[in-house]
Amino acid sequence: MDLQNLNKDRKHKRTPAVDLSTMVYGKIPPQDKEAERAVLGAILIEKRSLAEVTDLLKPEKFYSEAHQRIYQVLLAMDARSADIDEITVVMELKRTEQLDIVGGAYYITDLTRAVVSAAHIASHAKQVVECWMARQVIKVGGEMVAMGYEESQDPFELLDFAEKGIAAIMDSNDRGRITPISTALARSLTRLAFLRQQDSTLTGVSSGYDSLDRITHGWQSTDLIILAARPAVGKTAFALNLARNAAIRISRPVPVAFFSLEMSEGQIMERWLSAESEVFLERIKTGQLEGQEMNRVHNAAARYADSGIFIDDTPALNIFELRAKCRRLKNKHNIGFIIIDYLQLMSGAGDNRNGNREQEISGISRSLKALAKELSVPIIALSQLSRAVENRQDKTPVLADLRESGAIEQDADMVMFLYRPEYYGISADENGASTKGETHVKIAKHRNGSLDTVKLIAQLHIQRFVEFDAEPFAAPEIKNPWRSSVRRPYNDREDDII
Repeated sequence: MDLQNLNKDRKHKRTPAVDLSTMVYGKIPPQDKEAERAVLGAILIEKRSLAEVTDLLKPEKFYSEAHQRIYQVLLAMDARSADIDEITVVMELKRTEQLDIVGGAYYITDLTRAVVSAAHIASHAKQVVECWMARQVIKVGGEMVAMGYEESQDPFELLDFAEKGIAAIMDSNDRGRITPISTALARSLTRLAFLRQQDSTLTGVSSGYDSLDRITHGWQSTDLIILAARPAVGKTAFALNLARNAAIRISRPVPVAFFSLEMSEGQIMERWLSAESEVFLERIKTGQLEGQEMNRVHNAAARYADSGIFIDDTPALNIFELRAKCRRLKNKHNIGFIIIDYLQLMSGAGDNRNGNREQEISGISRSLKALAKELSVPIIALSQLSRAVENRQDKTPVLADLRESGAIEQDADMVMFLYRPEYYGISADENGASTKGETHVKIAKHRNGSLDTVKLIAQLHIQRFVEFDAEPFAAPEIKNPWRSSVRRPYNDREDDII
Protein backbone atom coordinates (compact mmCIF):
# COMPACT_ATOMS: atom_id res chain seq x y z
CA MET A 1 0.00 0.00 0.00
CA ASP A 2 1.24 3.50 -0.87
CA LEU A 3 2.03 5.36 2.34
CA GLN A 4 0.85 8.62 0.82
CA ASN A 5 -2.63 7.13 0.35
CA LEU A 6 -2.77 5.43 3.74
CA ASN A 7 -4.77 8.18 5.42
CA LYS A 8 -7.46 7.99 2.74
CA ASP A 9 -8.73 4.85 4.43
CA ARG A 10 -9.46 6.68 7.67
CA LYS A 11 -13.10 7.36 8.29
CA HIS A 12 -12.45 10.44 10.39
CA LYS A 13 -11.04 13.39 8.52
CA ARG A 14 -9.41 14.88 11.58
CA THR A 15 -5.62 14.66 11.62
CA PRO A 16 -3.10 15.62 14.29
CA ALA A 17 -2.41 19.34 14.31
CA VAL A 18 1.28 18.68 14.93
CA ASP A 19 3.54 16.13 13.24
CA LEU A 20 4.68 14.20 16.30
CA SER A 21 7.27 12.28 14.28
CA THR A 22 9.68 15.24 14.49
CA MET A 23 9.12 15.97 18.17
CA VAL A 24 9.67 12.69 20.00
CA TYR A 25 11.74 13.61 23.03
CA GLY A 26 13.15 16.55 21.07
CA LYS A 27 15.39 14.24 19.03
CA ILE A 28 16.32 14.59 15.39
CA PRO A 29 14.68 11.87 13.26
CA PRO A 30 16.95 8.97 12.18
CA GLN A 31 19.11 9.92 9.20
CA ASP A 32 22.45 9.24 7.54
CA LYS A 33 23.37 12.10 5.26
CA GLU A 34 26.79 10.63 4.53
CA ALA A 35 25.18 7.45 3.18
CA GLU A 36 22.84 9.60 1.07
CA ARG A 37 25.82 11.54 -0.32
CA ALA A 38 27.64 8.28 -1.04
CA VAL A 39 24.69 6.94 -3.06
CA LEU A 40 24.37 10.11 -5.16
CA GLY A 41 28.15 10.33 -5.64
CA ALA A 42 28.31 6.71 -6.83
CA ILE A 43 25.64 7.37 -9.47
CA LEU A 44 27.50 10.46 -10.68
CA ILE A 45 30.68 8.41 -10.99
CA GLU A 46 29.04 5.38 -12.60
CA LYS A 47 25.60 5.77 -14.21
CA ARG A 48 25.06 1.99 -14.40
CA SER A 49 25.04 1.78 -10.61
CA LEU A 50 21.64 3.51 -10.59
CA ALA A 51 19.99 0.28 -11.78
CA GLU A 52 21.15 -1.45 -8.57
CA VAL A 53 19.10 0.81 -6.31
CA THR A 54 16.08 2.08 -8.28
CA ASP A 55 13.77 -0.73 -7.12
CA LEU A 56 14.74 -0.16 -3.48
CA LEU A 57 15.36 3.57 -3.23
CA LYS A 58 12.71 6.19 -3.95
CA PRO A 59 13.25 9.99 -3.74
CA GLU A 60 11.13 10.36 -0.58
CA LYS A 61 13.39 7.94 1.30
CA PHE A 62 16.19 10.49 1.40
CA TYR A 63 16.07 12.68 4.51
CA SER A 64 17.61 15.76 2.93
CA GLU A 65 15.28 17.64 0.60
CA ALA A 66 18.25 18.61 -1.55
CA HIS A 67 19.16 14.94 -1.96
CA GLN A 68 15.55 14.11 -2.83
CA ARG A 69 15.61 16.68 -5.64
CA ILE A 70 18.97 15.51 -6.97
CA TYR A 71 17.89 11.87 -6.99
CA GLN A 72 14.64 12.77 -8.74
CA VAL A 73 16.60 14.53 -11.47
CA LEU A 74 18.90 11.50 -11.83
CA LEU A 75 15.86 9.24 -12.29
CA ALA A 76 14.34 11.59 -14.87
CA MET A 77 17.58 11.75 -16.84
CA ASP A 78 17.96 7.98 -16.75
CA ALA A 79 14.36 7.53 -17.97
CA ARG A 80 15.18 9.43 -21.17
CA SER A 81 18.59 7.71 -21.51
CA ALA A 82 20.52 10.94 -21.00
CA ASP A 83 24.19 10.93 -20.02
CA ILE A 84 24.77 11.36 -16.29
CA ASP A 85 27.83 13.09 -14.88
CA GLU A 86 28.61 16.21 -12.84
CA ILE A 87 28.23 18.59 -15.78
CA THR A 88 24.98 17.18 -17.21
CA VAL A 89 23.34 17.02 -13.78
CA VAL A 90 24.28 20.63 -13.02
CA MET A 91 22.85 21.70 -16.38
CA GLU A 92 19.60 19.80 -15.72
CA LEU A 93 19.25 21.31 -12.25
CA LYS A 94 19.83 24.77 -13.69
CA ARG A 95 17.23 24.12 -16.42
CA THR A 96 14.63 23.09 -13.83
CA GLU A 97 15.59 26.03 -11.57
CA GLN A 98 16.70 23.79 -8.70
CA LEU A 99 20.45 24.31 -8.73
CA ASP A 100 20.53 26.98 -6.03
CA ILE A 101 18.04 25.03 -3.89
CA VAL A 102 20.30 21.95 -3.73
CA GLY A 103 23.46 23.93 -2.91
CA GLY A 104 24.87 25.01 -6.28
CA ALA A 105 27.33 23.46 -8.71
CA TYR A 106 30.00 23.14 -6.02
CA TYR A 107 27.77 20.82 -3.93
CA ILE A 108 27.19 18.51 -6.92
CA THR A 109 30.94 18.31 -7.54
CA ASP A 110 31.56 17.69 -3.84
CA LEU A 111 29.26 14.64 -3.92
CA THR A 112 31.74 12.69 -6.02
CA ARG A 113 34.40 13.20 -3.36
CA ALA A 114 32.29 11.20 -0.85
CA VAL A 115 33.10 7.91 -2.60
CA VAL A 116 35.99 6.38 -4.48
CA SER A 117 33.87 4.00 -6.59
CA ALA A 118 30.31 2.73 -6.98
CA ALA A 119 31.19 -0.69 -5.56
CA HIS A 120 29.30 -0.24 -2.28
CA ILE A 121 26.24 1.63 -3.50
CA ALA A 122 23.86 -1.17 -2.46
CA SER A 123 25.10 -1.09 1.14
CA HIS A 124 24.80 2.69 1.31
CA ALA A 125 21.29 2.57 -0.20
CA LYS A 126 20.26 -0.01 2.39
CA GLN A 127 21.39 2.32 5.17
CA VAL A 128 19.34 5.16 3.69
CA VAL A 129 16.27 2.95 3.52
CA GLU A 130 16.67 1.70 7.10
CA CYS A 131 16.75 5.28 8.37
CA TRP A 132 13.63 6.04 6.34
CA MET A 133 11.86 3.01 7.81
CA ALA A 134 12.67 4.18 11.33
CA ARG A 135 11.25 7.62 10.52
CA GLN A 136 8.06 6.08 9.15
CA VAL A 137 7.58 3.95 12.25
CA ILE A 138 7.91 7.10 14.37
CA LYS A 139 5.41 8.88 12.13
CA VAL A 140 2.82 6.09 12.28
CA GLY A 141 3.31 5.86 16.05
CA GLY A 142 2.79 9.61 16.42
CA GLU A 143 -0.43 9.50 14.40
CA MET A 144 -1.65 6.55 16.47
CA VAL A 145 -1.06 8.52 19.68
CA ALA A 146 -3.00 11.48 18.32
CA MET A 147 -5.84 9.31 17.01
CA GLY A 148 -5.99 7.38 20.29
CA TYR A 149 -6.79 10.55 22.21
CA GLU A 150 -9.78 11.32 19.97
CA GLU A 151 -12.88 10.37 21.93
CA SER A 152 -14.86 9.54 18.81
CA GLN A 153 -12.18 7.20 17.47
CA ASP A 154 -13.27 3.61 16.79
CA PRO A 155 -10.65 1.39 18.51
CA PHE A 156 -10.88 -1.27 15.79
CA GLU A 157 -10.27 1.37 13.15
CA LEU A 158 -7.25 2.54 15.16
CA LEU A 159 -5.88 -0.99 15.29
CA ASP A 160 -6.43 -1.42 11.56
CA PHE A 161 -4.69 1.91 10.89
CA ALA A 162 -1.68 0.71 12.90
CA GLU A 163 -1.65 -2.61 11.06
CA LYS A 164 -1.92 -0.95 7.66
CA GLY A 165 0.74 1.61 8.56
CA ILE A 166 3.33 -1.02 9.49
CA ALA A 167 2.35 -3.17 6.49
CA ALA A 168 2.74 -0.15 4.20
CA ILE A 169 6.27 0.41 5.48
CA MET A 170 7.16 -3.21 4.84
CA ASP A 171 5.53 -3.19 1.41
CA SER A 172 7.43 -0.05 0.40
CA ASN A 173 10.66 -1.82 1.26
CA ASP A 174 9.75 -4.93 -0.74
CA ARG A 175 12.07 -5.09 -3.70
CA GLY A 176 10.02 -7.83 -5.30
CA ARG A 177 11.38 -11.04 -6.75
CA ILE A 178 12.48 -11.49 -10.32
CA THR A 179 12.97 -15.20 -10.93
CA PRO A 180 14.94 -16.54 -13.90
CA ILE A 181 12.99 -19.13 -15.85
CA SER A 182 15.71 -21.71 -15.15
CA THR A 183 15.02 -21.37 -11.40
CA ALA A 184 11.26 -21.51 -11.90
CA LEU A 185 11.60 -24.61 -14.06
CA ALA A 186 13.78 -26.33 -11.48
CA ARG A 187 11.20 -25.68 -8.76
CA SER A 188 8.35 -26.92 -10.94
CA LEU A 189 10.18 -30.11 -11.89
CA THR A 190 11.06 -30.77 -8.24
CA ARG A 191 7.40 -30.38 -7.28
CA LEU A 192 6.30 -32.67 -10.12
CA ALA A 193 8.78 -35.31 -9.01
CA PHE A 194 7.42 -35.11 -5.46
CA LEU A 195 3.78 -35.35 -6.61
CA ARG A 196 4.62 -38.28 -8.87
CA GLN A 197 5.76 -40.27 -5.85
CA GLN A 198 2.47 -39.73 -4.03
CA ASP A 199 -0.23 -42.37 -3.99
CA SER A 200 -3.04 -39.93 -4.88
CA THR A 201 -3.72 -36.78 -6.86
CA LEU A 202 -4.61 -34.88 -3.69
CA THR A 203 -2.49 -31.71 -3.46
CA GLY A 204 -4.46 -29.73 -0.88
CA VAL A 205 -6.60 -30.23 2.22
CA SER A 206 -9.00 -33.12 1.62
CA SER A 207 -12.74 -32.50 1.80
CA GLY A 208 -13.26 -36.04 3.05
CA TYR A 209 -15.32 -36.86 -0.06
CA ASP A 210 -13.48 -38.71 -2.82
CA SER A 211 -15.98 -37.61 -5.47
CA LEU A 212 -15.34 -33.95 -4.61
CA ASP A 213 -11.56 -34.34 -4.21
CA ARG A 214 -11.32 -35.80 -7.72
CA ILE A 215 -12.40 -32.41 -9.07
CA THR A 216 -10.71 -30.04 -6.62
CA HIS A 217 -7.66 -32.17 -5.69
CA GLY A 218 -8.28 -30.82 -2.20
CA TRP A 219 -8.73 -27.26 -0.93
CA GLN A 220 -5.68 -25.41 -2.23
CA SER A 221 -3.63 -23.01 -0.12
CA THR A 222 -4.20 -19.29 -0.89
CA ASP A 223 -7.66 -20.08 -2.37
CA LEU A 224 -10.86 -18.31 -1.33
CA ILE A 225 -13.78 -20.75 -1.70
CA ILE A 226 -17.38 -19.57 -1.49
CA LEU A 227 -20.02 -22.09 -0.38
CA ALA A 228 -23.48 -20.68 -1.08
CA ALA A 229 -27.08 -21.86 -0.77
CA ARG A 230 -30.53 -20.71 0.23
CA PRO A 231 -31.39 -20.75 3.96
CA ALA A 232 -32.06 -24.21 5.48
CA VAL A 233 -30.47 -26.14 2.61
CA GLY A 234 -27.52 -27.30 4.73
CA LYS A 235 -24.61 -24.85 4.35
CA THR A 236 -23.61 -24.94 8.00
CA ALA A 237 -24.03 -28.70 8.31
CA PHE A 238 -21.87 -29.25 5.22
CA ALA A 239 -19.23 -26.75 6.41
CA LEU A 240 -19.06 -28.51 9.79
CA ASN A 241 -18.53 -31.80 7.94
CA LEU A 242 -15.67 -30.25 5.96
CA ALA A 243 -14.05 -28.98 9.16
CA ARG A 244 -14.53 -32.33 10.92
CA ASN A 245 -13.14 -34.28 7.96
CA ALA A 246 -10.07 -32.04 7.67
CA ALA A 247 -9.27 -32.24 11.39
CA ILE A 248 -9.98 -35.87 12.31
CA ARG A 249 -11.28 -37.93 9.39
CA ILE A 250 -8.45 -37.85 6.84
CA SER A 251 -5.01 -39.47 6.79
CA ARG A 252 -3.19 -36.12 6.99
CA PRO A 253 -5.29 -33.96 9.34
CA VAL A 254 -4.69 -30.21 9.58
CA PRO A 255 -5.59 -27.69 12.31
CA VAL A 256 -8.86 -25.94 11.49
CA ALA A 257 -10.28 -22.57 12.56
CA PHE A 258 -14.09 -22.34 12.49
CA PHE A 259 -15.61 -18.86 12.85
CA SER A 260 -19.35 -18.95 13.53
CA LEU A 261 -21.18 -15.64 13.48
CA GLU A 262 -24.57 -17.33 13.64
CA MET A 263 -24.38 -20.17 16.17
CA SER A 264 -22.92 -20.51 19.62
CA GLU A 265 -20.03 -22.75 20.55
CA GLY A 266 -22.43 -25.16 22.28
CA GLN A 267 -24.65 -25.52 19.21
CA ILE A 268 -21.63 -26.21 17.04
CA MET A 269 -20.37 -28.91 19.38
CA GLU A 270 -23.81 -30.58 19.52
CA ARG A 271 -23.77 -30.91 15.73
CA TRP A 272 -20.21 -32.21 15.64
CA LEU A 273 -20.93 -34.76 18.37
CA SER A 274 -24.03 -35.92 16.51
CA ALA A 275 -22.10 -36.38 13.25
CA GLU A 276 -19.24 -38.26 14.89
CA SER A 277 -21.28 -40.42 17.28
CA GLU A 278 -24.23 -41.09 14.92
CA VAL A 279 -26.62 -40.14 17.72
CA PHE A 280 -29.64 -38.11 16.62
CA LEU A 281 -29.05 -34.39 17.08
CA GLU A 282 -32.43 -33.97 18.74
CA ARG A 283 -31.48 -36.45 21.46
CA ILE A 284 -28.17 -34.68 22.09
CA LYS A 285 -29.88 -31.28 22.28
CA THR A 286 -32.29 -32.49 24.97
CA GLY A 287 -29.87 -34.79 26.80
CA GLN A 288 -32.33 -37.72 26.68
CA LEU A 289 -29.72 -40.39 25.88
CA GLU A 290 -29.54 -44.10 26.58
CA GLY A 291 -26.37 -45.54 28.09
CA GLN A 292 -25.10 -46.86 24.75
CA GLU A 293 -25.69 -43.49 23.09
CA MET A 294 -23.89 -41.67 25.88
CA ASN A 295 -20.88 -43.94 25.43
CA ARG A 296 -20.78 -43.15 21.72
CA VAL A 297 -20.96 -39.42 22.48
CA HIS A 298 -18.08 -39.73 24.97
CA ASN A 299 -15.97 -41.60 22.41
CA ALA A 300 -16.72 -38.92 19.81
CA ALA A 301 -15.78 -36.20 22.30
CA ALA A 302 -12.43 -37.91 22.90
CA ARG A 303 -11.66 -37.89 19.17
CA TYR A 304 -12.47 -34.17 18.95
CA ALA A 305 -10.38 -33.42 22.04
CA ASP A 306 -7.28 -34.76 20.27
CA SER A 307 -7.93 -32.72 17.11
CA GLY A 308 -6.67 -29.27 16.20
CA ILE A 309 -10.01 -27.47 15.91
CA PHE A 310 -10.41 -23.90 17.13
CA ILE A 311 -13.87 -22.33 17.48
CA ASP A 312 -14.72 -18.64 17.57
CA ASP A 313 -18.38 -17.71 18.01
CA THR A 314 -17.95 -13.94 18.28
CA PRO A 315 -21.14 -12.32 16.92
CA ALA A 316 -20.89 -9.49 14.36
CA LEU A 317 -17.20 -10.20 13.85
CA ASN A 318 -15.53 -7.56 11.70
CA ILE A 319 -12.79 -8.13 9.17
CA PHE A 320 -10.13 -6.46 11.34
CA GLU A 321 -10.78 -8.83 14.25
CA LEU A 322 -10.90 -11.84 11.94
CA ARG A 323 -7.52 -11.02 10.37
CA ALA A 324 -5.87 -10.53 13.76
CA LYS A 325 -7.28 -13.79 15.14
CA CYS A 326 -6.29 -15.79 12.05
CA ARG A 327 -2.74 -14.43 12.16
CA ARG A 328 -2.40 -15.39 15.81
CA LEU A 329 -3.75 -18.89 15.13
CA LYS A 330 -1.36 -19.29 12.22
CA ASN A 331 1.63 -18.20 14.31
CA LYS A 332 0.71 -20.24 17.41
CA HIS A 333 -0.95 -23.34 15.97
CA ASN A 334 -0.09 -23.30 12.25
CA ILE A 335 -3.74 -23.63 11.16
CA GLY A 336 -4.14 -25.04 7.67
CA PHE A 337 -7.83 -24.41 7.00
CA ILE A 338 -10.28 -21.59 7.83
CA ILE A 339 -14.08 -21.68 7.60
CA ILE A 340 -16.34 -18.64 8.12
CA ASP A 341 -20.09 -19.00 8.71
CA TYR A 342 -21.17 -16.76 7.15
CA LEU A 343 -20.05 -13.83 4.95
CA GLN A 344 -23.15 -11.62 5.11
CA LEU A 345 -23.03 -11.55 8.92
CA MET A 346 -19.57 -9.98 8.93
CA SER A 347 -18.99 -6.25 9.14
CA GLY A 348 -16.33 -4.21 7.44
CA ALA A 349 -14.59 -1.04 8.53
CA GLY A 350 -15.91 0.87 11.53
CA ASP A 351 -19.64 1.58 11.59
CA ASN A 352 -20.19 1.66 7.80
CA ARG A 353 -21.35 5.26 7.82
CA ASN A 354 -21.85 5.33 4.07
CA GLY A 355 -24.52 2.67 4.44
CA ASN A 356 -23.46 0.94 1.21
CA ARG A 357 -23.66 -2.74 2.12
CA GLU A 358 -22.58 -3.93 -1.31
CA GLN A 359 -19.29 -2.01 -1.08
CA GLU A 360 -18.79 -3.32 2.44
CA ILE A 361 -19.23 -6.94 1.33
CA SER A 362 -16.88 -6.28 -1.59
CA GLY A 363 -14.23 -5.04 0.83
CA ILE A 364 -14.70 -8.08 3.05
CA SER A 365 -14.34 -10.54 0.16
CA ARG A 366 -11.17 -8.80 -1.07
CA SER A 367 -9.75 -8.90 2.45
CA LEU A 368 -10.50 -12.61 2.76
CA LYS A 369 -8.71 -13.36 -0.50
CA ALA A 370 -5.71 -11.31 0.64
CA LEU A 371 -5.73 -13.15 3.98
CA ALA A 372 -5.76 -16.54 2.24
CA LYS A 373 -2.68 -15.52 0.24
CA GLU A 374 -0.93 -14.00 3.25
CA LEU A 375 -1.38 -17.08 5.46
CA SER A 376 -1.14 -19.56 2.57
CA VAL A 377 -4.25 -21.46 3.69
CA PRO A 378 -7.59 -22.21 2.00
CA ILE A 379 -10.51 -20.17 3.32
CA ILE A 380 -14.11 -21.29 2.87
CA ALA A 381 -16.67 -18.54 3.40
CA LEU A 382 -20.36 -19.40 3.49
CA SER A 383 -22.72 -17.07 1.65
CA GLN A 384 -26.43 -16.56 1.19
CA LEU A 385 -28.16 -16.64 -2.18
CA SER A 386 -30.71 -14.07 -3.28
CA ARG A 387 -34.42 -14.84 -3.59
CA ALA A 388 -34.12 -14.75 -7.39
CA VAL A 389 -33.50 -18.50 -7.44
CA GLU A 390 -36.92 -19.06 -5.83
CA ASN A 391 -38.68 -17.29 -8.69
CA ARG A 392 -37.22 -19.42 -11.49
CA GLN A 393 -38.57 -22.66 -12.81
CA ASP A 394 -35.09 -24.17 -12.65
CA LYS A 395 -34.07 -23.87 -8.99
CA THR A 396 -30.43 -24.77 -9.58
CA PRO A 397 -28.31 -21.79 -8.35
CA VAL A 398 -26.12 -19.77 -10.73
CA LEU A 399 -23.37 -17.22 -10.07
CA ALA A 400 -25.76 -14.29 -10.55
CA ASP A 401 -27.67 -15.50 -7.46
CA LEU A 402 -24.85 -14.60 -5.05
CA ARG A 403 -26.33 -12.14 -2.61
CA GLU A 404 -25.32 -8.46 -2.15
CA SER A 405 -22.16 -8.29 -4.22
CA GLY A 406 -20.78 -9.36 -7.58
CA ALA A 407 -17.31 -8.89 -6.07
CA ILE A 408 -17.74 -12.20 -4.24
CA GLU A 409 -17.83 -13.98 -7.59
CA GLN A 410 -14.84 -11.99 -8.83
CA ASP A 411 -12.62 -12.50 -5.77
CA ALA A 412 -13.34 -16.19 -5.22
CA ASP A 413 -11.10 -18.88 -6.69
CA MET A 414 -13.96 -21.36 -6.39
CA VAL A 415 -17.72 -20.98 -5.96
CA MET A 416 -19.79 -23.98 -4.85
CA PHE A 417 -23.57 -24.18 -4.56
CA LEU A 418 -25.62 -26.60 -2.48
CA TYR A 419 -28.92 -27.69 -4.00
CA ARG A 420 -31.38 -30.25 -2.63
CA PRO A 421 -34.33 -31.22 -4.88
CA GLU A 422 -36.22 -32.32 -1.75
CA TYR A 423 -36.02 -28.72 -0.46
CA TYR A 424 -38.22 -27.61 -3.37
CA GLY A 425 -40.69 -30.47 -2.97
CA ILE A 426 -39.16 -32.65 -5.71
CA SER A 427 -39.51 -36.15 -4.26
CA ALA A 428 -38.33 -38.15 -7.31
CA ASP A 429 -35.97 -37.59 -10.23
CA GLU A 430 -36.78 -38.15 -13.92
CA ASN A 431 -36.18 -41.87 -13.52
CA GLY A 432 -38.57 -42.12 -10.60
CA ALA A 433 -35.84 -42.63 -8.00
CA SER A 434 -36.35 -41.01 -4.60
CA THR A 435 -34.48 -37.76 -4.00
CA LYS A 436 -34.65 -38.06 -0.21
CA GLY A 437 -31.47 -36.56 1.20
CA GLU A 438 -29.98 -36.07 -2.27
CA THR A 439 -27.67 -33.03 -2.30
CA HIS A 440 -25.95 -31.56 -5.31
CA VAL A 441 -22.63 -29.78 -4.78
CA LYS A 442 -22.32 -27.68 -7.92
CA ILE A 443 -18.91 -26.15 -8.68
CA ALA A 444 -19.91 -23.07 -10.69
CA LYS A 445 -16.51 -21.38 -10.74
CA HIS A 446 -13.12 -23.04 -10.50
CA ARG A 447 -10.23 -20.80 -11.40
CA ASN A 448 -7.70 -23.63 -11.47
CA GLY A 449 -9.79 -26.60 -12.46
CA SER A 450 -12.92 -28.00 -14.06
CA LEU A 451 -16.60 -27.39 -13.37
CA ASP A 452 -18.82 -30.26 -12.33
CA THR A 453 -21.58 -31.35 -9.95
CA VAL A 454 -21.10 -33.93 -7.21
CA LYS A 455 -23.96 -35.79 -5.55
CA LEU A 456 -23.95 -36.49 -1.82
CA ILE A 457 -26.56 -37.74 0.61
CA ALA A 458 -27.58 -35.49 3.51
CA GLN A 459 -28.33 -37.27 6.78
CA LEU A 460 -29.31 -34.12 8.60
CA HIS A 461 -30.81 -35.90 11.61
CA ILE A 462 -27.20 -36.71 12.51
CA GLN A 463 -25.73 -33.64 10.77
CA ARG A 464 -23.75 -35.69 8.31
CA PHE A 465 -23.16 -35.77 4.55
CA VAL A 466 -21.96 -39.00 2.95
CA GLU A 467 -21.05 -40.15 -0.54
CA PHE A 468 -24.02 -40.75 -2.84
CA ASP A 469 -23.39 -44.50 -3.07
CA ALA A 470 -22.72 -44.96 0.67
CA GLU A 471 -24.73 -47.39 2.77
CA PRO A 472 -27.88 -45.74 4.17
CA PHE A 473 -27.76 -44.84 7.84
CA ALA A 474 -29.73 -47.20 10.07
CA ALA A 475 -30.87 -45.76 13.38
CA PRO A 476 -30.04 -48.05 16.33
CA GLU A 477 -32.94 -49.58 18.22
CA ILE A 478 -33.66 -47.90 21.54
CA LYS A 479 -35.61 -49.92 24.08
CA ASN A 480 -37.23 -46.95 25.81
CA PRO A 481 -37.63 -44.12 23.31
CA TRP A 482 -37.68 -40.79 25.10
CA ARG A 483 -40.05 -39.15 22.63
CA SER A 484 -43.03 -41.37 23.35
CA SER A 485 -44.05 -44.62 25.01
CA VAL A 486 -45.24 -45.77 21.59
CA ARG A 487 -42.51 -46.46 19.05
CA ARG A 488 -42.98 -44.62 15.76
CA PRO A 489 -40.78 -44.18 12.67
CA TYR A 490 -38.27 -41.33 12.95
CA ASN A 491 -39.15 -38.51 10.58
CA ASP A 492 -35.84 -36.90 9.69
CA ARG A 493 -37.57 -34.33 7.47
CA GLU A 494 -39.47 -33.00 10.47
CA ASP A 495 -36.38 -32.93 12.63
CA ASP A 496 -33.95 -31.44 10.11
CA ILE A 497 -31.92 -28.74 11.78
CA ILE A 498 -29.74 -27.02 9.23
